[in-house]
Amino acid sequence: MLKKIKIKYINLPIQVRASFWFLICTFTQKAVNVITTPIFTRLLSTSEYGEYNVYTSWLGIFTVFISLNLSQGVFMRGLLKYKNHKDEFASSMQFLTLILVLSSILIYLPLSHVINNMTNLNTTRTILMVLTIWLTSIFGFWAAEQRVDYQYKKLVPITLIVTITGQLFGIILIKNFEDKVTGRILGTLIIDALFYMWLFVIDIKKGKTFINIEYWRYALSFNIPLIPHYLSQVILNSSDRIMIERMVGTSAAGIYGLAYSISQVMTMFNTALAQTEEPWLYRKIQDNNIEAIKPVAYISFIFIAIVNLLLILLAPEIISVFAPKAYYDAVWIIPPIAMSVFFSFSYYFFAVFEYYYERTKPIAIASCIGAGVNIILNFVLIPVFGYYAAGYTTLLCFIIYATFHYYFMRKICFSELNGKEPFSLKVYLSIAFIFIVLGFLIQFTYNLRWIRYLFLVVFFAVSFLKRKTILLIINKLKNIKKGE
Repeated sequence: MLKKIKIKYINLPIQVRASFWFLICTFTQKAVNVITTPIFTRLLSTSEYGEYNVYTSWLGIFTVFISLNLSQGVFMRGLLKYKNHKDEFASSMQFLTLILVLSSILIYLPLSHVINNMTNLNTTRTILMVLTIWLTSIFGFWAAEQRVDYQYKKLVPITLIVTITGQLFGIILIKNFEDKVTGRILGTLIIDALFYMWLFVIDIKKGKTFINIEYWRYALSFNIPLIPHYLSQVILNSSDRIMIERMVGTSAAGIYGLAYSISQVMTMFNTALAQTEEPWLYRKIQDNNIEAIKPVAYISFIFIAIVNLLLILLAPEIISVFAPKAYYDAVWIIPPIAMSVFFSFSYYFFAVFEYYYERTKPIAIASCIGAGVNIILNFVLIPVFGYYAAGYTTLLCFIIYATFHYYFMRKICFSELNGKEPFSLKVYLSIAFIFIVLGFLIQFTYNLRWIRYLFLVVFFAVSFLKRKTILLIINKLKNIKKGE
């Protein structure tokens, strides 16, 4: 039996094997972060946990400004564009990012007092943040090279070792540092430095190219116009914690941050499905076979809705496992944030048409509107309703975000596909409406445990009775992975 499985695995195309291991790697990373969360919430007070969440929020924002996200989409495109000079392109991007990082430190030092007042971070944490941005960019470049060449045997073990040891070392430093938050930051940073610095050296030695104006012009001209989009996405996901910390306090930011982290675990399903379906969607658009997208879209929307409803159902138990009683109020924030994950996933199906036809302007517009509305609503509602309001503003803004992307998708379908649409708006809205209604109904049962448990019994009973249908759906998604 095992021998047959091994032979079947060996006979799989390298692309399928690589995709499988990249997916396993992503899930394991998320799993390690989830498993260690209960440890960190017990080692850190709600206030300290809030400080760390605010730090990670600023980390996301400053990453866009300092690194210009050069290790993301543009680098992958560049590796394909300059496929005969990949090593030279990679080393030049590594050196350009190093220059950006050093320049940011030189700009920061004379302005440290002003910037520290703006971020509520001290100089030590800010310098550690900049170094973290550089090290993660190094890994981002190297990881993209491995993905292009399907070198999963190198990428997967390094990723998992760094993830696990970084978490463990963070725990050790928290226990031995008076400043526990800085210990948490430094624990991850030291492990990143030990593993990623040599990746930087390898890329530089292979490419032997420091400055190449053609490569730099290409990367900067592509990514700089997308900065509003990248920044808006970060703000949409991070501004809540920063604003809560400023308006309510670090303890509230910690409680909200825990709820957000738990809810965002479900994005692993978003990532998994997106990585599976995105190449397939591109092929269907290319072949003008838009009708084939419809059943897959409906299955995907329903699947994401169900896993998030399950999270909402189990939220009180999950919170009790993940954190002590001081964090329990996080349970009331999980439902709206979990619902926002559904609309975040919808974005993938809408935006794929924008990316395929290279309509980057609508992408930036939708992102900026979503982020702008999020900041305004938080500014108005948090002082009135407290930090709970941030969960509902997040949900509303992701609905707006998805709506604009759907609108732009329809315009593209009208102009490029003779009005063909990948799915019915009526069906999508029906799924979304039922999902939201059920999500809020479940939330109302948090103080009525027996009703919530009845919901769970019904859920598992229906799953058992419909197991054949569920298996057919899983097989359908497997066939997508094979390109059928």
